[in-house]
Amino acid sequence: MLNRLINFLGIELSEASHTEKLVSGVGGFLAIYLIFVVSHLFLGDDAYLIVTSMGAATILLFAVPHGPLSQPWPLFGGNLISALIGVSCAQWIPDIFVAAALAVGLSVSAMYYLKCIHPPGGATALAAVISGPSVASLGYMYVITPVLFNVMLIFIIAVSFNAMFKWRRYPAALAADTNNRATSASISHAGIEHALKQMDAFVDVGEEDLNRIYDLAREFDKQQSGQGLHKKNAE
Repeated sequence: MLNRLINFLGIELSEASHTEKLVSGVGGFLAIYLIFVVSHLFLGDDAYLIVTSMGAATILLFAVPHGPLSQPWPLFGGNLISALIGVSCAQWIPDIFVAAALAVGLSVSAMYYLKCIHPPGGATALAAVISGPSVASLGYMYVITPVLFNVMLIFIIAVSFNAMFKWRRYPAALAADTNNRATSASISHAGIEHALKQMDAFVDVGEEDLNRIYDLAREFDKQQSGQGLHKKNAE
């Protein structure tokens, strides 16, 4: 009964190390602090308009830097496309309720089709509609400042900060263990692609991490089998 409740609630039982948890928190602190300081120097009070979506992006880039939703194309594409859609809805749809809902809905579909799903993009689109006259006066410049400006800033911070820890390089393609992964029994790209098509859903785990999990699980099973055989022989 307890296991069913845990599965229903989606509680993640696998534990990351205390170091990983603390590093993620420190990275998030530095990212938002620097975004606030630097953005305010260049953009004044308008810098605060997009910091909320950058808070969400910070969780992805510093807590799950190897996840598909955290990579550069989702980060840039998801925010910029959503900003463009949000501004268009704000300018062309007079009903703010419809405009806000449509901005988010269209952004979700656009990100899906363009392979740049990035949850903070929804907040970026919504902010373009509901943030009031200060954003409305920016028009499509909202896409450049503050959105593009802050996205570039958080990207630079994420690359620089994660580079200090060899197990969590960002982007994921730079991960230190990518070239060390055993390839003899790894799952092929075609196999992964086929499996995802059969599932017909977006899965938030990268191909490299998936193969890494597979290799580590196989190694664990081999060790367990070896220990079991050794115990049996001893008996």
